[in-house]
Amino acid sequence: MGFTLEELPPLQPTGKLPPQPWMTRPETQTLLDALTADGTEVRFVGGCVRDAVANKTVEDVDLATPDPPETVIALLEAADITALPTGIHHGTVTAIVNDYKYEITTLRIDLMTDGRRAKVAYTDDWIADAARRDFTINTLSCTPDGNIYDPFHGLDDLGNKVVRFVGNARDRIEEDILRLLRYFRFYAAYGKHPPDKAALDACRIFAPKLPSLSAERIWREFRRILLGPNPEDVITLLRSERILDYVLPEAGPVGRLRMMSLLETKAINIDSVKPDPIRRLAAALNPEKPDPKSVAKHFKLSNKDAERLNAISTAQFVISVETTEDELRRLLYTYKINITRDVLLLIWAQELSTAENRGSLRTQAWLNHLSIIDTFEEPAFPLSGEDVLKLGIPSGRDVGTLLNAVENWWVSENFKASREACLNELKSQIKSRTQ
Repeated sequence: MGFTLEELPPLQPTGKLPPQPWMTRPETQTLLDALTADGTEVRFVGGCVRDAVANKTVEDVDLATPDPPETVIALLEAADITALPTGIHHGTVTAIVNDYKYEITTLRIDLMTDGRRAKVAYTDDWIADAARRDFTINTLSCTPDGNIYDPFHGLDDLGNKVVRFVGNARDRIEEDILRLLRYFRFYAAYGKHPPDKAALDACRIFAPKLPSLSAERIWREFRRILLGPNPEDVITLLRSERILDYVLPEAGPVGRLRMMSLLETKAINIDSVKPDPIRRLAAALNPEKPDPKSVAKHFKLSNKDAERLNAISTAQFVISVETTEDELRRLLYTYKINITRDVLLLIWAQELSTAENRGSLRTQAWLNHLSIIDTFEEPAFPLSGEDVLKLGIPSGRDVGTLLNAVENWWVSENFKASREACLNELKSQIKSRTQ
């Protein structure tokens, strides 16, 4: 690691965290009472401490304890708290108190690592546990009364917006290659330019080993990058460090992604438009040759996400500010609400990437389209297969063919044709087939 634990500062509090809502809520207090029933020290660790110090929203509350998982489970069950062995092989137990989930992990050290997983042993040494973590800003721990322990100067790095590996960057990445991508995610959220040179050098050296990781792990981390602040800047940095080819070789210019991120977060305030990883992934691809099937394959996306990415990236229709309301409604009926919205945003982001200032009238036209999408109620086609059968058409492929033909006619009539009119069109379709 480039240091020994004996060289580290003594384990003394180095700061004080004022009471936080997630610390003082009844559920947390109930959990703390259970975990400390045998007199063991328990601390909050990792992201909740880091984000509280940085005045960011705390999403997940994690705790650490010297007690082994079996003891943790016993203490929780004794207090009638649901305990789930979600990561029992690595010392992690999930506790559920009312609607809140907490991860409790036993202090541990790495006995062996191979770049993908670690074999761990339990310990009662808080500094040794912190030493196995990735970045200094993630080594902070905090007692229930707010005393912060900071063995690797994470508070200074957090204040200075420096994302730095614990000890030697190469050692940390070699232990777990995924830390390479985690560095860029944390740099985007907590760092400032320029990035740490030692970290970048190590990331670049180990980038060729990224394919040794599972596709699911890579996508899980890259998804977080896409959902983070300024994902286009991270992709630009990955490209400049010759790492992007190992993650997303199908990526194109970042302008469209930049504009997509802007539309989803700051430019418009619409409840239906929020940061979305698949939509941002589509925006990151080369518009001239998106190749979404290749992307879905190497990220091993779910069938649902793969189909959506393909539908967005290779849309069979176009929307512009000149698209009429009737045309838009026909698209919504044919391609459904979510895909139509995604394609609209992708086209709008592409337009903005070529000329950001298009004027307020053009912006309002796009917003009007989104309003139509949000209020669209899919009309019910008034016919069914039974109507075709009643006209003497035998059951089979022809029933669906005729029904689709009449439905397409009904759509072209802007859904205004009545059931009687649709039946007349069906009869005409049947007649034309028999002539």
